[in-house]
Amino acid sequence: MEAATAAAGTIRYWAAAKAEAGTAEDPYRAATLAEALEQARARHADRPRFARVLSTCSFLVDGDPVGGRDHADVALPEGGTVEVLPPFAGG
Repeated sequence: MEAATAAAGTIRYWAAAKAEAGTAEDPYRAATLAEALEQARARHADRPRFARVLSTCSFLVDGDPVGGRDHADVALPEGGTVEVLPPFAGG
């Protein structure tokens, strides 16, 4: 099987994810959503609550919901945006 090529893009954090990351966004260079999220966890390893919040989030890749798909199977596009959405009430 051919290895996927890493793409560069942006991860945007919302609500509690933004608060725990201490930033609104981070860059990624990854082939899959799983790789990008692992990079984010490593980048914010000094903020232990970040990983906990990340585990409860939903994700959009260029506006498309990831849903229950395995994050290792979600390819990231060059110049793409991953939205990190914690659970929230209301709406």
